[in-house]
Amino acid sequence: MEVSVPVHLAHESGVAVVIDDPSKVGEARRSANTIAAAIGMSETDAGKFAIVASEAATNIAKHATRGQVMLRSLGADGVDGAEVVAIDHGPGIPDLDRALSDGYSTAGSSGTGLGAMSRLATSFDIYTSVGSGTVLVARITPGGPRAGSLHQFDVGVIRVPKHGEVACGDDWAMAVDDRGRAIVAVADGLGHGQPAAEASRRAVNVAVDRSGDQPAMIVAQVHAALRSTRGAALAIAELEPTGASVRYAGLGNISASLVSPRESKSLMSYNGIAGHEARKIQEFAYDWPADALLVMHSDGLSGRWDLARYPGLAFRDPSVVAGVLYRDFSRGRDDALVLVVRPAARRAA
Repeated sequence: MEVSVPVHLAHESGVAVVIDDPSKVGEARRSANTIAAAIGMSETDAGKFAIVASEAATNIAKHATRGQVMLRSLGADGVDGAEVVAIDHGPGIPDLDRALSDGYSTAGSSGTGLGAMSRLATSFDIYTSVGSGTVLVARITPGGPRAGSLHQFDVGVIRVPKHGEVACGDDWAMAVDDRGRAIVAVADGLGHGQPAAEASRRAVNVAVDRSGDQPAMIVAQVHAALRSTRGAALAIAELEPTGASVRYAGLGNISASLVSPRESKSLMSYNGIAGHEARKIQEFAYDWPADALLVMHSDGLSGRWDLARYPGLAFRDPSVVAGVLYRDFSRGRDDALVLVVRPAARRAA
């Protein structure tokens, strides 16, 4: 199989800005400008991206006091544009429709924040719960609303290093071939910091290079390639273009589930560390229910989440789903990565 579209998040193209002071609004704006320049955004689109990042950070500073703004490029080398995900534990928004209208404000401002973001963004989605907080996503994608999607799949990712670290020891990659078949790789390098980041990056790069093979074979090849590194927990999922089935193989404590509003099915991994110990490598086949999401995450996230606790969340943008899970279930003492995939054929109209 010839892989035509390998896509993965490069270390330099994503950043998380903690908003715990009004001065961090400027940091969010500068980070957006840096990403826009790195991926060659037009002046107009770069300006929109910076405004969206600034408005998202301002809303957190004014209404929630503390939260995070996640910024990342989309697609290989950022060719699809860029994304802002804003996450907070604030009071939530009691009347979302009114809040999205320009001129509405509860903080004495001009009230153009959410309205401006939804108007400037190519695509926009938001999930809010009174008393729990708000998560929103806004994308600037010059190719149109679906430019940030990976062919037949919509993907949301949150990837954050351990507090105090610059490099994230968790990584991911997705490769899509000409038929729309996709290979998704998630890796968690042993420990944290730069050595862990190097192991996980090598793992996902090898997975992309070997993405024409079946998941169990890819796991075996990554295991062999990581012997000179710290090693990593690893999971490989093969997704059919229709989203009807998943083939899956894993080593270690990467969690993966097929989650619908009614039920959740965990995908099977074996104990081990790619590069160090792999007593058994085996892949399993699963039916992918029509209303289910694929959720994969590192052990930086607690496994005690239940999407059924969040009415309507399963139907929101995958980046919003990933943001809510990270907000409410991050352990806070390790690198964290959560990835959510929905077949594009099932996206809301």
